[in-house]
Amino acid sequence: MKAVWYERTGAAPEVLTYGDMPTPDAGPGEVRVRLKASGVNPADVGRRGGSYRAMEYPRVIPNSDGAGIVDQIGEDVTQLRVGQRVWLFNGQRNGRAFGTAAEYIALSEHLVTPLPDSLSYAAGATLGIPGMTAWCCLFCDGPITGKTVLVTGGAGAVGHYAVQLAKWGGAQVIATVSSEAKAEQARLAGADLVINYRNDDVIAKVLAFTGGRGVDRVVDVDFGGNIAITLKLMAMNSTIAVYATNGNRTPLVPMRDLMEKCITLRALVLFALPPPLLAAAQADITKWLTAGNRIHNVAGEFALADTAQAHLAVEKGDKLGTVIVDCAR
Repeated sequence: MKAVWYERTGAAPEVLTYGDMPTPDAGPGEVRVRLKASGVNPADVGRRGGSYRAMEYPRVIPNSDGAGIVDQIGEDVTQLRVGQRVWLFNGQRNGRAFGTAAEYIALSEHLVTPLPDSLSYAAGATLGIPGMTAWCCLFCDGPITGKTVLVTGGAGAVGHYAVQLAKWGGAQVIATVSSEAKAEQARLAGADLVINYRNDDVIAKVLAFTGGRGVDRVVDVDFGGNIAITLKLMAMNSTIAVYATNGNRTPLVPMRDLMEKCITLRALVLFALPPPLLAAAQADITKWLTAGNRIHNVAGEFALADTAQAHLAVEKGDKLGTVIVDCAR
């Protein structure tokens, strides 16, 4: 099969190689997917660049999300069948060296979910880690019906899905963004209040919107960078769900302030969450997808041979949505 890989970390054009590798076979409990699209996440770029950790394997096929068609099933597979359209997540995680920047991937069936016929493969490849992370941030502490949810970075890959899922879950949604273009994306996703944190008084607007009570849940893209403001927005017995903290990777945690309002601080990374929670997320996302039209933002598409350019597009930091690699060209 054609694939892209790296054997050392570094700049994408310098370390990514395009060529031939053996086509994998589905082992017990696995399915093989003929990939049509691969989604590039910031974590995939960070791992390849070396900012996350040292090389975990001698050779790595990058990218963890994707969509395609099941073309082989291993022993003991019970939920999927050959010919089924699917999306997948955590392809290059959990002890797996080979991700989705390839024509084929073989992985456990519990990481693979049926893709509705109404969605393109590119749209399916945007779901993966962003959609699963958004759901887990919102629902892992119970229903959100009637609650007020703040999504920081409401136009980002995770944030945009969090806004849509929160509205579907019955919450009022506030989204913070950094530009008018991103504000428009958050509004299209269904946000009830959109705040440009570069120009607006976030604290004043949130407290006015909530009648001074504050928010019940926060889906936070930057805990360290936001915590000073976030603490002033929280309601009693609320929750901050943190999936990134790039603004300050080693923040001081103001425990007494958290204790005074009985604020739960939930830190999560998708590959470490318990399988039953992930299965619940997959089931709920399937219901959400089939319940109405959803927005799946594709920030750009690149051929498999141009995966390095796809990684560079993510590194620029100005994308709206998920950068996709077309594995079929």
